[in-house]
Amino acid sequence: MALLETQAPALGTPAPDFELPDTEGVTRRLDDFAASPVLVVMFICNHCPYVKAVLDRLVALPGDFKEGEVAFVAISANDAEHYPQDGPEAMAQLARDKDFPFPYLYDETQEVARAYGAVCTPDFFVYDRDRKLAYCGRLDDNWKDPHAVNRRELHDAIAALLDGRGPVEEQHPSMGCSIKWKP
Repeated sequence: MALLETQAPALGTPAPDFELPDTEGVTRRLDDFAASPVLVVMFICNHCPYVKAVLDRLVALPGDFKEGEVAFVAISANDAEHYPQDGPEAMAQLARDKDFPFPYLYDETQEVARAYGAVCTPDFFVYDRDRKLAYCGRLDDNWKDPHAVNRRELHDAIAALLDGRGPVEEQHPSMGCSIKWKP
């Protein structure tokens, strides 16, 4: 396990387009989420201990907002040949087991992860109505212990956009395992 922090792209950067299959075999595109004023793109995987520690919080997060206000999408870009637990079949099983309230996409070529500037799992990118980057940071201030969380930074960034306040000024980088890039 290698601990990395995301070096965020500049705020205001447009959301890169994507066309990726989800765990049900449906191809999803950036435009599929156009109706929601806020889009949250989460780079996760199945095996990372950082993701495992926050996964229940990620699954619960969409329930904090009115239906349709925020679109959530999770993407795994790990090399499934060397990390089969992060491949499509295992992803589909995890999505079913945890009852994901968002699509879970597989970025086999890793081009989408590179376009977004994702480097670790979990990694979070929040886009406003115009699909400009408004937040790139961590979920909260305590990845290990949900009971010790004092600041729900991803939640607060989403709420700020919904309230018309724009991007939050203080953004702490995501921290987690490196994306498992193909050789």
